[in-house]
Amino acid sequence: MAEGQTTTVSWVEMEDGCRLYVKILGDDWTRSKPLLISLHGAPGLSTHAEPEASYTFLSDAFRVLVYDARGSGASSHTGPYTHERWIKDIENLRQWAGAERFILAGASYGAFLALDYAISHGDRLYGLILRGAWANGKFGPMNVLANILTSNKVQADRARQVRLWSGTLIDDQDFEDSIQELLPFYAPPETDSSTTTAPESTEFRGSVKFYSATQNSAFGENMPRFDVRSRLHLIEVPTLLVVGRHDNVTPVTASQEIANGIPHAKLVIFEHSGHSPASDEPERFEQVLSDWIKAEGMLNPRP
Repeated sequence: MAEGQTTTVSWVEMEDGCRLYVKILGDDWTRSKPLLISLHGAPGLSTHAEPEASYTFLSDAFRVLVYDARGSGASSHTGPYTHERWIKDIENLRQWAGAERFILAGASYGAFLALDYAISHGDRLYGLILRGAWANGKFGPMNVLANILTSNKVQADRARQVRLWSGTLIDDQDFEDSIQELLPFYAPPETDSSTTTAPESTEFRGSVKFYSATQNSAFGENMPRFDVRSRLHLIEVPTLLVVGRHDNVTPVTASQEIANGIPHAKLVIFEHSGHSPASDEPERFEQVLSDWIKAEGMLNPRP
């Protein structure tokens, strides 16, 4: 963030009493800058920390809004943890921020929510940024589970991983144990697994909280119903997809399928990245996003 800028922290209350922990990166009291909202992944595990680390570089040009989704981090653990409710929270935050339209960025599970939002509220968007997504919520978790169980990078407890990806975790400790054993799985091949952090989180060591109820809702209830393949053509805004060549969770083929279905989409593959190009190749990630934003005229978007 540029020298002299600040981060504004707010608690924003939803109409059902749920309080969301929200940060606006960069000081713009006049609200003259366009708004960018970035969604974190890993429900019940991740927080605003990953999108804050990934998108702070844009805070000179945008009001960058990041937050802990309900059921994650410091925000209230007030259900339901459904796509419909999470999307309503996005709409509430858009209105709270005073923006008629904005850029929406979603990472991993946040990309699934971003796809659903773009299909239902596309008139509210200038653009869409997706990192690590799939369009078919039935096939996606089964494919990643198959990759885990055949991987030579991890020694995973099979039954526990089945519980993780089917949304049937026993408790919060079961959730933590399942993620701990998966750390090397998320990294590109050349990364030292001893330095790998948890997916979607820059705070893993000793401070991340695990909420299995949120994860269970996401993968036990939402994912079996998530299938946007036949509706991708409804997304009319410019869309950027980024994916790591070595992403074992949301592989290149999944992003390619989405790019093929969205009329105005650009796919960029990061050759030295796993599931998190923003942290695996940060300089290139920032350059790719900056170039795309300029090329699409989003620094001074139309009203």
